[in-house]
Amino acid sequence: MFTVVFWKGTAERAAKSAAQALILFWGLGDGLLSLWSVSPVDSLGIAAGAVVLSLLTSILSIGAGPVGSPSLVREQPVAGGSAPPAAS
Repeated sequence: MFTVVFWKGTAERAAKSAAQALILFWGLGDGLLSLWSVSPVDSLGIAAGAVVLSLLTSILSIGAGPVGSPSLVREQPVAGGSAPPAAS
């Protein structure tokens, strides 16, 4: 948890979660044409909520996946017997 790699991965996940939540939020109702009627404060709240949830799930994933990673998914060997190179 105290590595640059962990926090880079966590930040990437949080940014993706915020973008996904905003796209979903903006797409509700009349679709993107109603985007102009959406409150910027509401949009910020939705994005912030997604970021907080993403950060919490990354932190709670410590120890479940690869060491130093915010992921729950362990690396699997590639067919042919060799594993992919570890991220540095």
